[in-house]
Amino acid sequence: MRLRVGIVGLGPAWDKRHLPALRALADRYEVRGVCEQVSHLAHRAAGELGAAPADGFRKLAARDDIDAILYLADQWYGTAPILAACEAGKAVYCGAGLPLVAAEMESLRRRVEASGIVFMAELTRRSAAATVRLKELIATRLGPPRMLFCHRRVPQGTTAAAIAARDRAAEARDLMELVDWCRYVVGSEPTSVIGVRHAETPGAERDDYGMMSLDFTPSGRPGEGTIAQISCGYYIPACWEEALGFRPPAALQVACERGIAFVDLPASLVWFDTAGRHQESLDADRPVGEQMLLQFHRRVTSLVRPQSGLEDVFRALRVVEAAATSHREDRRVRLD
Repeated sequence: MRLRVGIVGLGPAWDKRHLPALRALADRYEVRGVCEQVSHLAHRAAGELGAAPADGFRKLAARDDIDAILYLADQWYGTAPILAACEAGKAVYCGAGLPLVAAEMESLRRRVEASGIVFMAELTRRSAAATVRLKELIATRLGPPRMLFCHRRVPQGTTAAAIAARDRAAEARDLMELVDWCRYVVGSEPTSVIGVRHAETPGAERDDYGMMSLDFTPSGRPGEGTIAQISCGYYIPACWEEALGFRPPAALQVACERGIAFVDLPASLVWFDTAGRHQESLDADRPVGEQMLLQFHRRVTSLVRPQSGLEDVFRALRVVEAAATSHREDRRVRLD
């Protein structure tokens, strides 16, 4: 079955991820309309896919020949296209930014669930080939995770505009995605969190480093079960290319019962067990864009209604907010 879709927003991942994935999955997706705030980009994308430019996302969502909305860049729209899809009863694949306040996210989650539509948030780290293979190894060779070390080094803007564009919302989004990645690899929910931040200067609105320690111990006794350390640094200017690439840490390091694995997205995995070192390059697997659109297609065409994809984002966001509370109040915060 081919899904007839409308596209809202052409984000920075359009040319490298979304457009190639839609072309590769032409037997499953038919693009009928493209809504983009920059007119010539909408016409170009529509021409590439044999579709037509759309006047607005509300008209696009209300069309009878549209089964789902691919919301790929929020631009100035915010959550309005999602709410329009809810009103029209159309499924949503969301690659755009979502609210970064738990109360706003909870309100959106309830609206989506009340509408009964299929909703899938684009969480790329979950669907990357290296993550899929890591989960297989955990189930077969490595055993349950004991410790996770998740690191991200983000280039710091060098111009005043670039520095101003990076605010706490962008940092919260980075940390939220890393929290979700660790939750997915462990396969359970954290029970407590400790958060640490380092400001660029005393009292600054932006941080140059953020770290949180998640405890997954079911009993709530810190340090006796699985733990995850997540860090995100913004302290190296983008112009220092040599420094950015010098001895970068693995994006994710997982110490398990019977071995240890080092993951670099999207397709690099090195792991060790009693037999020694094993290095896998998974470039032959489907790209992450195709993997996620295949998942969305299965959810929409399935007769079983899946849990809203907003639930995972909401849970990860609550952890990030709890980590901010931990830093502010200098204490460990329990997670319900």
